[in-house]
Amino acid sequence: MEETKKVALITGGSRGIGKEIAKKFAIKGYNIVINYVSENTDLNKLKEEFKETEVLFVKTDVTNYESCENMVKKAIEKFGKIDVLVNNAGITKDGLLMRMKEEDFDKVIKVNLKGTFNMTKNVIPYMMKQRNGRIVNIASVVGVTGNAGQANYAASKAGIIGFTKTVARELASRNILANCIAPGFIKTDMTEILSDTVKQNIHSQIPLNKMGEAKEVANAVYFLASEENTYITGQVLNVDGGMVM
Repeated sequence: MEETKKVALITGGSRGIGKEIAKKFAIKGYNIVINYVSENTDLNKLKEEFKETEVLFVKTDVTNYESCENMVKKAIEKFGKIDVLVNNAGITKDGLLMRMKEEDFDKVIKVNLKGTFNMTKNVIPYMMKQRNGRIVNIASVVGVTGNAGQANYAASKAGIIGFTKTVARELASRNILANCIAPGFIKTDMTEILSDTVKQNIHSQIPLNKMGEAKEVANAVYFLASEENTYITGQVLNVDGGMVM
């Protein structure tokens, strides 16, 4: 059990924005805990990417409370504490409301919102005992504005915002700060395959006229989770190039 370094647990940290967030904490000297879902996940490749730090990979389904409980217990057994929780795991199943299947609505809510509850509920007893902790939940600008074709996703992200503000109020007396990051359009594997016309249309909605980088989300997450933040809690920080003002 290693207790000298700070420990960050990031859900959805095996790919995309979540992996960039995990790398940021690794660069800053944190020990890392990451969940993965698929049996096809190349753990050897992931371990190579994080070779500069100690990383614990745990197969975890965030929609399952016991699975989340198991992940947290393994993190405590390995590192002795959890200083930072980043709830990043999320999915989309887009479609207009009139055509949206009930199971698609339920699945997005279960992964994005219930998953955030499951992880937070299991982590906070340890943070309360430490009388210190940082929770950063990844919401979205559509949780603030809504978006056609994303009733399920927008509802889940709006729910995360309300959940975070409540957690911030409940845990402030224990020096546990809880905040949200709300990314706008961020470059990912999915956005890279979009046509130039679609990309231009997206850029036209953004005052900075470009999509964000995953590292820009990671930088914002790290600031809110670091000891540099001692007086910000219950807030939503949009990382969106000025899309939502």
